[in-house]
Order: sequence, then structure tokens, then C-alpha cells
Amino acid sequence: QGRLVESGGGLVQPGGSLRLSCTAFGSTFSIYTANWYRQPPGKRREWAASITPGGVTNYADFVKGRFIISRDDAKNTVNLQMNNLKPEDTAVYYCKIWGGDYDGTWGQGTQVTVSS
Repeated sequence: QGRLVESGGGLVQPGGSLRLSCTAFGSTFSIYTANWYRQPPGKRREWAASITPGGVTNYADFVKGRFIISRDDAKNTVNLQMNNLKPEDTAVYYCKIWGGDYDGTWGQGTQVTVSS
């Protein structure tokens, strides 16, 4: 019955930046690795970034050097700072925790559109 609620998406020009946020409601957030995924139009969902409870980050190659994942356990949030956005970054972005009562469902995601 956990919920993950994404926000912060929008329309941005190529080269611009956006900051996405995800708030977790449910099982203790601080003990789980948190992830960001994205789903471009017509494609399958793909993993983008993760951050462990200890703050260790990992990134997919297509975002490395441009995106930064962070977390604030006091606020039960995970964030994704997206810089130097490209048209191919256009996608619905989702956060995900594989554990506790977050396993069963995905949030609705937040739309990011990169276009001039």
C-alpha cells in the first residue's frame, strides 16, 4: 500500500534543466535504495539512476555527467536534478523502491518534454 508520488516535470528547451522530486508514503523510506526510471514515448521503461541508504549513487550511461540523484530521508524524498537536457530525454519519469510495500505498484510519473 505504499505510494510514490513524482512531481517537477514540464517543458524545457534543449540544454535546460529540471529538478524532479518523489515523495514516498509507506514503509520506512530511509532503509531502501531509491531509483529513477524513465519511459520515452513508444519505448519500454528504463532505469536511469539509484541512490542507496548510505548515499552511494549509480547512473545509466545516458544520464551520467548530466543528472544527479539525491535523497532527503527526513522528508522521505528522492530527487533528480537534470541538467543539459536533450530531446531524447523526453519521457515519463518514475521513482521506484524495490522493497517493503512499494514493490507492487508504480506511481503515475511526471512528464518531461525537451523541445525548442
